[in-house]
Amino acid sequence: MTAALNEENMSPKLMKVAEVAKRDSSARFYSLAYLIDEDMLARAFHRVRRGAAVGVDGVTKGEYGRGLGEKLRDLRGRMKAGTYRHQPIRRVHIPKESGKTRPIGIPSVEDKIVQGALMEVMNAIYEQDFLDCSYGFRPGRGAHDALRVLDRAAYKGEANWVLEADIKSYFDSIDRKELAEMLRRRIADGALMRLVGKCLRAGVLEGEQYSEPEYGTPQGSVLSPLLGNIYLHYALDEWFNREVKPRMKGAAHLIRYADDFIVAFERKDDAERVMEVLPKRLGRYGLELHPDKTRLVPFRPPRHGGEGGRPGTFDFLGFTAYWRRTRNGKWVPQLKTRCGRLRRALKAVAERCRSHRHDSVKDQHATLCSKIQGHINYFGVNGNYRSLAALVHKAERIWFKWLNRRSQRASKTWEQFQDMLRDFPLPRPRIVVRLWAGAT
Repeated sequence: MTAALNEENMSPKLMKVAEVAKRDSSARFYSLAYLIDEDMLARAFHRVRRGAAVGVDGVTKGEYGRGLGEKLRDLRGRMKAGTYRHQPIRRVHIPKESGKTRPIGIPSVEDKIVQGALMEVMNAIYEQDFLDCSYGFRPGRGAHDALRVLDRAAYKGEANWVLEADIKSYFDSIDRKELAEMLRRRIADGALMRLVGKCLRAGVLEGEQYSEPEYGTPQGSVLSPLLGNIYLHYALDEWFNREVKPRMKGAAHLIRYADDFIVAFERKDDAERVMEVLPKRLGRYGLELHPDKTRLVPFRPPRHGGEGGRPGTFDFLGFTAYWRRTRNGKWVPQLKTRCGRLRRALKAVAERCRSHRHDSVKDQHATLCSKIQGHINYFGVNGNYRSLAALVHKAERIWFKWLNRRSQRASKTWEQFQDMLRDFPLPRPRIVVRLWAGAT
C-alpha cells in the first residue's frame, strides 16, 4: 500500500475507491460526491497554509476557522443541494526571472476547502493511473526523484541526447472541453463533475476588472496541479509510454514534473523523430511548444565527442546539467544551481535584509537562516557544493552591507561582523541529497 492509500490519509470508503481504480484501469465511478463529508472538508481546511494570501472576500484562514464546524456543515449542505457557488478568483502577478510576470489566481478560503476535498477524492483514482515518469505534485514523489532518474540515465549512457521542452502558458492553454472528456473516462458522477466545473469556470478579478476566461485552469488554485497532471497524463505520458517507446531503437526516458519535462535518448535518430512529432501531438490538445525554449541538446560525455566535440548543457527543475571530470579522470554527469535561480535567491536575501534592516539581529538571523536553509535543502545535491558555498558567501556580504545601513554611520567593521557571525552563524553549505551513488 502506497503512502497515497494508507488509512491515515484516507477514509475506508475512499480507500475502496482507490483499490477499485488500481484493480480496474477502465472502471468508471458513478458515486463520488457523497464521499465529501464534514471530516474531509475539515482536513482540506487544515491543509490551507496559515498566512496564505486572501481571496476576493478578504477572509483569512484564522477568521474562517472561528466557528469552523458550523461553517463546514453549511458548506456541505450547499454543496449537497447544488447551491454552492465558487467566488471569483483574485489575480495577482509575481515577477519572473525574465523580467516578465506570472499571473497567479488566489481563491477564497472556502473555495480552497472545496478544491482540497475534490483533490482528495480525485487523487484516490488518478494516483492509480499516473505513470512512473510523472513526479510533480504527487504524494511521495518530488523533484529530487525526477533528478535521480536523469542522473542514472546519463550515467548509464541513456541520455546522450536530451530534448529540453517548454510548453507555452501551459495552465492557461488547457482546453476545458478536452479536460472534461478526459475526466469522464473515470468519473461518471454528475454532481462531482459539476463541482469541478464550478472551480474551472470561476471568474477572475484583477484589480477592478472582471473576466471569465474560456480556457485554462488558474495557477495558484489548489485543484490546478492535479488537473494539469491529468491533462498531460493523457496528452503526453500515455502516448509516450504506449506509442513512442516501443518504436525507439535505443533507450528513451520521459521525465516530467508538472508541465516541466525533458526526454532523454540513447540515440540521436530516436531523438530527432520525437522532436518532429511532439509538437503535432501536443497541438492536438491545444498546447504549443515554445520555439525558443525547446531544443535538442547533445549530452554525451566528452570521450564520445558531440557537436563541436563538447557536450551541451541544459536546465531542468532549477538546475543546470553538465559533465565534469573527477579526480581520477572519469567523466560523470553533474548538476549545479542554475544561474538564474542563484541570482533570484540572492535577490530575495537582499530584499529581506533591506526591508528588515531595523529588526533585531536575532530576528534577522532567524529569517535569513530559514531562507538559506530552504535553498540548501533543495539544491544541496552531490556535486553542487560550490554553488551552495557561493550563496552563503554572498549572503554574508549582503547582510553585512544592510546592517551597516541601519543608520548614517557604519555600525560594524568586517572584523566585528565576523565576531557577530560566531554568535549568529548562517547555515553552512552541505550536501543534503545524494541523487545516485554512481555520481560522486
